[in-house]
Amino acid sequence: MVMAGVLAGCGSDGGSGGGGATLTAYVYGDDAVKVQQAAVKEFNKTSDVKVKLVSVPGTDYVNKLRSAMGSPSAPDIFFNWGGGSIKPYVDANQLVDLTSTFKSDATLKDGFLPSIVTAGSLDGKVYGVPMRGMQPVMLFYNKTLFAENDVTAPKTWEDLQKAIKTFKSKGITPFALGGSDKWPELMWLEYLLDRIGGPDVFRKIQNGDSTAWGDPAVLKTAQTVKQLVDDGAFGKNFNSVDYGNGGAPTLLNKGKAAMHLMGSWEYSTQLGKAPEFAEKDLGWTNFPTVAGGVGDPADVVGNPTNYWSVNARTKHKDAAIAFLKTMASKSYAQALVDNGDVPTTSNAASMLSGSPNPKFATDQYEMVQKAPDFTLSWDQALESRIATPLLTEISKLFAGKSTPEQFVAAMKAVK
Repeated sequence: MVMAGVLAGCGSDGGSGGGGATLTAYVYGDDAVKVQQAAVKEFNKTSDVKVKLVSVPGTDYVNKLRSAMGSPSAPDIFFNWGGGSIKPYVDANQLVDLTSTFKSDATLKDGFLPSIVTAGSLDGKVYGVPMRGMQPVMLFYNKTLFAENDVTAPKTWEDLQKAIKTFKSKGITPFALGGSDKWPELMWLEYLLDRIGGPDVFRKIQNGDSTAWGDPAVLKTAQTVKQLVDDGAFGKNFNSVDYGNGGAPTLLNKGKAAMHLMGSWEYSTQLGKAPEFAEKDLGWTNFPTVAGGVGDPADVVGNPTNYWSVNARTKHKDAAIAFLKTMASKSYAQALVDNGDVPTTSNAASMLSGSPNPKFATDQYEMVQKAPDFTLSWDQALESRIATPLLTEISKLFAGKSTPEQFVAAMKAVK
């Protein structure tokens, strides 16, 4: 949990005028960070208070942020996912309430899609400014492998099962999966539970009803995961494959795996690691329907976007907000588009034709636009006291170390 005590201070002094002062900003270190690096460089050209960007490796980010926020060296600004990811800091009064700023500042008020701002809020209060693209989880696939094996993008669960059998028979792993990181496995449960039971099942869990883990849809979801593992959908060594160091994405772009269920940042990851593959051979589609399920097949899961939040103990609040306002600028939105992302700014639609892959950008935008429900990733929607054991239990389920029934029982016991 986050320490609620008074911090010794953020940033460096430099006097009240700001000359020579710095703001420290923590950001999740991945292939998309170059957009934030460029934004910081541009901001620092004209601001008296300079921003120092600290890129933290993705696998270490949450723990390093938690430790830093309880220390005198806490960042002034930090990247987050909204929802449960910031609740401990809100409860400890460690974040600047940006609600009145959004209402009074036209740049912020009119600069972003309202639904995205709401998604990053808690109890009706705004604590974050959108700073990356929308990030629905999508089913990516290797178009060359699909064409060579006469497989089409699966629209139904039956289609998906046929694809698994076809690729297995050819010695190709059907799905890349970074099992050693745990969180990629979570995406399978998120979509399956939505398709089978609808979004209300998880909504009850998110609202604190632990008995909702006992909903029949949760058990069927876990049973479906077990069947996928037993069928060899992820190969035999997925528990030793990661995502952060390019393991799973590389399996896809090298033709070792046919498909990859991943957030839309997979496109920018592939663009950075294998640009020719990203531009010519990377395909994508919605998660398939599940027969008998009550969820809307247009629902999506994932991260509406990422946010910058401001530490309440910063010595340079005005400068921090000035930096956050640049996230609504046309130049920043264009940089996101150029990186293969779809911005959450109100001016984004007119820029998508200039994306590195306009079809991907438009398909992604329309997927989110048409979705009746956008469920925030469970590990971000839930507090860490629930999310941490959840990831452990999911890993055990995928590894065959627990049964679907044991998974349900374990999660019902988490309070």
